[in-house]
Amino acid sequence: MTHTDTIVALATPAGAGAIAIIRLSGEQALEIASCVFVSVSGKKLSQQKTHTIHLGHIKDGDRVVDEVLASMFKNPNSYTGEDVVEFSCHGSNYIQQEIIQLCLRKGARMAQAGEFTLRAFLNGKMDLSQAEAVADLIASDSEASHQLAIQQMRGGFSSEIKALREQLLNFASLIELELDFAEEDVEFANRDEFQALISKITHVLKRLIDSFATGNVLKNGIPVAIVGEPNVGKSTLLNALLNEERAIVSDIAGTTRDTIEDEITIGGVGFRFIDTAGIRETTDTIEGLGIQKTFQKMEQAQVVIYLFDSNTVRLSLSKSDESFNDASKKRFDKGSETSQNAIASTKIEIEKIKNKFPQKTLVVIANKVDTLSEEEIKKLQVSLSAVEGSQTISLSAKTGQGVETLKNTLLNFVNTGALRNNETIVTNSRHYDALLKALEEIQKVQAGIDANLSGDLLAIDIRQALYHFGEITGEISNDDLLGNIFANFCIGK
Repeated sequence: MTHTDTIVALATPAGAGAIAIIRLSGEQALEIASCVFVSVSGKKLSQQKTHTIHLGHIKDGDRVVDEVLASMFKNPNSYTGEDVVEFSCHGSNYIQQEIIQLCLRKGARMAQAGEFTLRAFLNGKMDLSQAEAVADLIASDSEASHQLAIQQMRGGFSSEIKALREQLLNFASLIELELDFAEEDVEFANRDEFQALISKITHVLKRLIDSFATGNVLKNGIPVAIVGEPNVGKSTLLNALLNEERAIVSDIAGTTRDTIEDEITIGGVGFRFIDTAGIRETTDTIEGLGIQKTFQKMEQAQVVIYLFDSNTVRLSLSKSDESFNDASKKRFDKGSETSQNAIASTKIEIEKIKNKFPQKTLVVIANKVDTLSEEEIKKLQVSLSAVEGSQTISLSAKTGQGVETLKNTLLNFVNTGALRNNETIVTNSRHYDALLKALEEIQKVQAGIDANLSGDLLAIDIRQALYHFGEITGEISNDDLLGNIFANFCIGK
């Protein structure tokens, strides 16, 4: 691939629509555009001022292909830093292809994925982390992911990294200079100031590294697994959260035999809910496979919702209590053996999940509380409050009672404070890896300072730290790295 020729591509989504935009960029963009575009004013397109829009026709010889608007951006004041022309045409698939084929015949070539943004990077219009943010912005599907991408595209993250790199580079230069005067025992780099800088860089790197956990969640959404025994209302809860009939609901235990997933946005943050097969002993091969998938999804999820049917407590109590009307006090009496057994059984299942997935956030939900009295609900919550390491909520997925409480609880698990305060948050795994490596080298420098090592040994670790900083912003890059990054872009961007 060369980066001096002229490229063309459809810049809007493929398919028929009201309007489509076809983008040209390169040294011959104005020349090729002038060959295919005839302005209604009769003026030559290449002779017009930059950042102007012109009405005219795309013509293939004497044949009119379409009436279009041609937008002109002359270098270096364009997205790519090159001459750019964009044709806004009618959104017919036929018209789109006719204009693109016409440009190809006039000397352009088809752009590859992300090549317009790659040229913007190569021409210094943005650094590599900003270029990656363009793809994140296109892919953003929630307020939080959009805000993170915008912040990074504006250079918030790269500015912080560049500032650290520049300060470290200045000290590295002074230490390298000391090596030229090694015999004279001259110290150009003030060791106290250098120590303060290393401490500052260590602090910033640790903060950025820690922010990745939040950033990755905000960018990709939070996977939430809904688990429990069969027929406790998992599918009904999924439908209530999504506000649509997404999963089949029936009174037959084991209706859900495979996982069902869907996403919603709560408070600007994306959540991916996973309805799973009910966990129980079964001889049914298909249901057994579904239960295996349930545990796989629990492994992948960040939040696990354990759902149980509060009626199991009520029904077990009613068997030993003929006076149904006066049962509310007796059912939750400490001496009620059946009540304690029902609660104990639920606690055992919760403990199993906690022991198997100790790092997962666990929410325990008593469903179908619309069948219980307020007193029964309160005592049920008290009984479950002894379960440490989890939050308990009472709700009715059928009526919607308590569903908003669940949504607010889930949102509270996400640290959106940093986002609200406009702090720098790392969302890219490549950046995270480079930051970890940079921190490792900075810690080696700190160890060298503590051990009073010579400047030449300190310089080795400093150069490695600078290398990893440069990887983030693209000051140090190679064709393989750029190929991997821009291969994930859509064509036309």
